[in-house]
Amino acid sequence: MRTARNSRHTIPRAGGSSARIAARVATRIAGSQVWLVLPAYNEAENLPPLLGRVGAAWSGRLRFRVLVVDDGSRDDTAEVAETMAGRLPVEVIRHERNRGLAAAIRTGIREVCRRARDGDVVVTMDADNSHPPELVPLMIERLQAGHDIVIASRFVPGAREEGVPWRRRLLSRAAGMVFRAVCPIPGVRDYTTGFRAYRAAVLKELWGRHGDRLIEAAAFSVMTELLLKARTLRPRIAEVPLVLRYDLKGGASKMRLGRTLRDYARLLGRELRPHRLTRRAA
Repeated sequence: MRTARNSRHTIPRAGGSSARIAARVATRIAGSQVWLVLPAYNEAENLPPLLGRVGAAWSGRLRFRVLVVDDGSRDDTAEVAETMAGRLPVEVIRHERNRGLAAAIRTGIREVCRRARDGDVVVTMDADNSHPPELVPLMIERLQAGHDIVIASRFVPGAREEGVPWRRRLLSRAAGMVFRAVCPIPGVRDYTTGFRAYRAAVLKELWGRHGDRLIEAAAFSVMTELLLKARTLRPRIAEVPLVLRYDLKGGASKMRLGRTLRDYARLLGRELRPHRLTRRAA
């Protein structure tokens, strides 16, 4: 097991501390629920500290439910999550075999859209303890200010990354540059992060339009695909600075660089195809 160099969790303080923001948010969303979707593959080591942080930051302040989508893990991910259910409102949805990140996100969003009310909030995060759940109250506050989607971004002032391999940092920046140039979305700089908050009504409308085809990606481009398909709704999108603590993550990365590059290339090709057809018709 790898131990973190520094176990302190640094949280951006836009508008006050995480606890004060959570208290403000709690009074405004009384009756609504926060749905946390965690796609998880071999995260038995990382789930306890992550869910412990969720409980410490949210319990008594936010009404929430955690959906852990166990994507055919070979370790005790599902069992660890079910053990945590004795202390937190955690549910486990199992894939019998590993189907990939995109399938796990699809399963989680499908379940949330089936159960959530329009006034609820849906949060997606990585299950490897690299994303700070303490940031979620600030993201909800941005939703309450009138935004439809809030992105925890690596590319705005105040953001930083700790312990992220250079190849992964290069891929994230290159993908962001390409998609900002080819498929610009107002308010968006970070197209690839898995840490976002959505108004449930927005996800439900997208699901109603697309169904399971809302997510057609095979791997890590799933988060970019969601943003691109959400453009049809003309959502208001905000970004808040993310402190990405890759050094807190246990275990090896699940990302395969070659496969991820091919997945982004296919997604970009789908986006460009209508433009090519339009030019030919003209």
